[in-house]
Amino acid sequence: MTDGPVPDRRVTVVVITHDRRAELLRTLKSLAEIPERPAVIVTDNASVDGTAEAVAREYPHVRLLAPGRNLGAVGRNLAVRHVRTPYVAFCDDDTWWEPGALRVAADHLDRHPRLAAVTARIVVEPAGEDDPVVAELRESPLSGPDWLPGPAIGSFLAGATMMRTDAFRAAGGFHPGLWLGGEEELLATDLMRMGWWLAYIPEAVVHHAPSTVRDSTARRVVGLRNTLWFTWLRRPAGAALRRTVYLLTTVPRDRASLRAFLLAAGGLPWVLRQRRPVPPAIEARLAALEEAQRKGTARRYVG
Repeated sequence: MTDGPVPDRRVTVVVITHDRRAELLRTLKSLAEIPERPAVIVTDNASVDGTAEAVAREYPHVRLLAPGRNLGAVGRNLAVRHVRTPYVAFCDDDTWWEPGALRVAADHLDRHPRLAAVTARIVVEPAGEDDPVVAELRESPLSGPDWLPGPAIGSFLAGATMMRTDAFRAAGGFHPGLWLGGEEELLATDLMRMGWWLAYIPEAVVHHAPSTVRDSTARRVVGLRNTLWFTWLRRPAGAALRRTVYLLTTVPRDRASLRAFLLAAGGLPWVLRQRRPVPPAIEARLAALEEAQRKGTARRYVG
């Protein structure tokens, strides 16, 4: 007989954080209490609010990485180097997996060897309502093989997704050039190019209590910049031009948008060096996703 739940040794949870000590400690408390009792790795992206000290003091079982500078999403890459489990579940410092959700996600990855990632349903707290992106995931325009456990999706939300560790590594993880903000789109596209599938599974739930420590304008600048860079890195020339013109004519005409386009233009030399357009089959998926996003409410370059 065992005392209490048996830990799920298939999964490691990776969290990146920067100056959000209170939110991170809440997330770590939740992860310590769920029945899966996963291994946890935290990358502290150069916090100056005592985050690292608090984690070391209150959660000594958590592996804490302190690179000494803010790596953005690449902090996840650093953490995954230390993962020894077949699956890695990403978590933001203001999100947490519901009890049993990690086991559900891992079971799906066990059953489907060509499935690289599963994204959970995201519930926004304290209202307890679905995040607007859930509708886009649920109503994804992509078709996929019959064995998929849920709708095929073309991107994912890092704070609510479990991935096959080997697939993440084979695809190169998150691109260092994008830093943070919509960084998932490029990785998802590269996984699809490699023949992997991604799916939305509503029976697994992740809760999100949006941090009050955020700069919405800065996030918009980086998100728009990264959308442009992804477009120029992976979309064929005609599609990239159309997408760029569409963004030019639809985003707010303000300093934030101007800054985003100037930053994107400044990165053109490295973007063109690394440009690798996707083949027609993958471009057809990206075009379908783009059309759906235009009709949705989750991605709006405002704030």
